[in-house]
Amino acid sequence: MSGHSKWHTIKHKKGALDAKRGKIFTKLIKEITVAARTGGTGDLDSNARLRKAVSDAKAQNMPNDTIDRAIKRGTGELEGASYDEVVYEGYGPNGVAVMVEAMTDNRNRTVAEIRHIFSKNGGNMGESGSVGWMFDKKGYIVVDKAAKSEEELFEIAIEAGADDMQDDGDVFEIFTAPDAFDGVLEAVKAAGIEPQAAEVSMIPQNYIKLEGADAKQMMKLYDSLEDNDDVQKVFANFDIDESEM
Repeated sequence: MSGHSKWHTIKHKKGALDAKRGKIFTKLIKEITVAARTGGTGDLDSNARLRKAVSDAKAQNMPNDTIDRAIKRGTGELEGASYDEVVYEGYGPNGVAVMVEAMTDNRNRTVAEIRHIFSKNGGNMGESGSVGWMFDKKGYIVVDKAAKSEEELFEIAIEAGADDMQDDGDVFEIFTAPDAFDGVLEAVKAAGIEPQAAEVSMIPQNYIKLEGADAKQMMKLYDSLEDNDDVQKVFANFDIDESEM
């Protein structure tokens, strides 16, 4: 969809800004801690989620001792807060579906904050399952078009187990089943390609085009949710023209 900025494109462009705010370290430390706890081990070779979290942290130049402490808090070797994973669902302007993944040590505080952010920015929280059916959980890899030709990249991705590849303006988007994500990502990197983004994500089945005041209000809601310390990821099915950005 050349000329457009879907939610995931906007999210990756915001990455540098998030890093400057210092928000990214907080989110990554929580993800490392929970990945170590839920995976039952601090061993990167046998814990794929932890391996990805540590890789993301190193990409943001997080110090090794900070990573090690987060892992040890997850495995129980060090004392620290215990985080619960929670998903909130709701609606933004013009019926945009919004999913919020959070990690919190206080569910009551977090749900109150998220509800307030929705209501303050023209949205409203829904019941569990109200919008989740509009998204599919998929591996998602973004590659700059300058990295490889479409034919070469398609062959690499499909042979490694990808489901699909799409042209999205100046990038290619590769989609995989969640359990095929690691293999496809390794194949892409083995071909000498460093993806712009790579994650298991919630991909909308369709998008709602926003313009003018709706687009502005949606971005305020999106930014406010992402800026909350307990929020890890925000997914939404809006589509905004570059000119609107």
